[in-house]
Amino acid sequence: MDRPLPIGIEDFKKLRENNFYYVDKSLLIKELLDNRSEVSLFMRPRRFGKTLSLSMLRYYFEQVPVSDTNTDNNNLFKGLKIMEAGEKYTKHKGRYPVVNLSLKSAKQPDWNMAYDAMVNEIAKEFERHDDVLESSRLLPDEKELFCRIRGKKAARIDYAMAMEFLTRCLKKVYRRNVIILLDEYDVPLENAYFNGFYKQMTDFIRSFFESALKTNSSLEFAVITGCLRITKESIFTGLNNPEMISILNVNYAEHFGFTQPEVEQLLEAYGISNKKGEVRRWYDGYVFGKTEVYNPWSVLNYTKTAAVDKNAFPKPYWANTSSNSIVRELVERADGSVRQEMEALIEGEVIEKPVHEEITYDEVYKSEENLWNFLFFTGYLKKKGERFDGETVYLELAIPNTEVKLIYRNTIMDWFQERIKKTDFSALYQAVLGKNAVIMEKELSGNLMETISFYDYKEDYYHGFLGGLLKMMDGYIIKSNRESGLGRSDLLLLSAPYEGKAIIIEIKIADTYAELGAKAKEALTQIEDRQYDAELKLEGYHTFILYGIAFYKKLCRVAVKE
Repeated sequence: MDRPLPIGIEDFKKLRENNFYYVDKSLLIKELLDNRSEVSLFMRPRRFGKTLSLSMLRYYFEQVPVSDTNTDNNNLFKGLKIMEAGEKYTKHKGRYPVVNLSLKSAKQPDWNMAYDAMVNEIAKEFERHDDVLESSRLLPDEKELFCRIRGKKAARIDYAMAMEFLTRCLKKVYRRNVIILLDEYDVPLENAYFNGFYKQMTDFIRSFFESALKTNSSLEFAVITGCLRITKESIFTGLNNPEMISILNVNYAEHFGFTQPEVEQLLEAYGISNKKGEVRRWYDGYVFGKTEVYNPWSVLNYTKTAAVDKNAFPKPYWANTSSNSIVRELVERADGSVRQEMEALIEGEVIEKPVHEEITYDEVYKSEENLWNFLFFTGYLKKKGERFDGETVYLELAIPNTEVKLIYRNTIMDWFQERIKKTDFSALYQAVLGKNAVIMEKELSGNLMETISFYDYKEDYYHGFLGGLLKMMDGYIIKSNRESGLGRSDLLLLSAPYEGKAIIIEIKIADTYAELGAKAKEALTQIEDRQYDAELKLEGYHTFILYGIAFYKKLCRVAVKE
């Protein structure tokens, strides 16, 4: 396949005119027209095609100005499914003025910069429609205000009411109601919460939305996209029943993300059909309504890589684009029960939580339940089942795929490394140097109880856990057999060469608690039988402490050579 893949391409016209590969999502148009909701709010995880879909809607519905003789959007939809849906739908093509605005640029460190970024986006949209200034249907004062907003010289109240004013101008000129497309509506709110100006942003966004979406006689319909459902009381006050379409809704389910047939067709087109199983394990598993979908961003990135290098390994592409701060927060706040739940998830099990669809960002951290819900609605968990009990819906939640599992794993490891730097391990270090197996067992097991394990990485986990604790020992450097590939024991703690002290550690995993003692002795015997100290003696080391350590879940047993 010689067609380029549209990685990062969010403009539908650019994608179609440059012959990028396109997974046809045009029937979203049909479903929108069938439902005819005045305001539709789509909530999907980041990088699931929301921006490209809004761009498609713009080019389909937008009426091209008569003065613009160089623009023809008809060929953009040639061969797509919407063109076969019938005259009932195609008659709407190119019939409406469209206001298309993204708020993602408002992700700024303070209120003034975030406000300026939104003003800049609003001004650009006014500039895109400045042909209306040529119309005699606008009054002089309307043209004057239009120019001030376009020139970024208007008052704050004018920008708060700018969308309503623009729709009014467009309707006067085109004599048709206006479609509003608003992308990433919650980015300013999320960013403002984390940067400390949430109230200022909420007040502005509320006025911005109410003026355009509440009893706006110039509005045909509006489509809004975001990641999280925000309570109507916070910014949608008084709107006439906007349709909230979350990942729990069965309608519109297949229009965001790639379905199984779409992925199979994509992989076949690029000659990597043999990668289906790998792609499924890594990037599938999301459930929107009752439809299972793949992460489109990750699938496209992997396809591009694997089409060139058939031996390429899958990677967590989505992890590089999504904010993992909520996962980190849950890990840092985790008590014993939450740690157990996270361990169960990483093992492939499910947990059950009540669902709360309406959350404000300032409520996310008020409870673990809110954090779990945030993780679900933003794509870090998927629904495996549900039940209704009284007035509450309970969801069975699981980690969607390997890619997301690695986000949890890496977040946990980062947290563990930070925690080590803040913890006093002097008792453990004294026990290691003093050959005190009892204290070592107590310290190691106690720390295991306080961390979060992932048992499908058994040996790697325990190896990393022990290495992480011991690497802070003053006067010793730690060497890992797994890192160096040397014919040595699992871990070595080496003093400065002139002191000649070495601590040799071999790790074993027990299948049951009863096996711990035998496995620890087996590890110690292996050090001696394989003479792991021989090479060290050649390097000048002469004083040795040998440890065999066996782990079973969060318990351990230590054997030391007396």
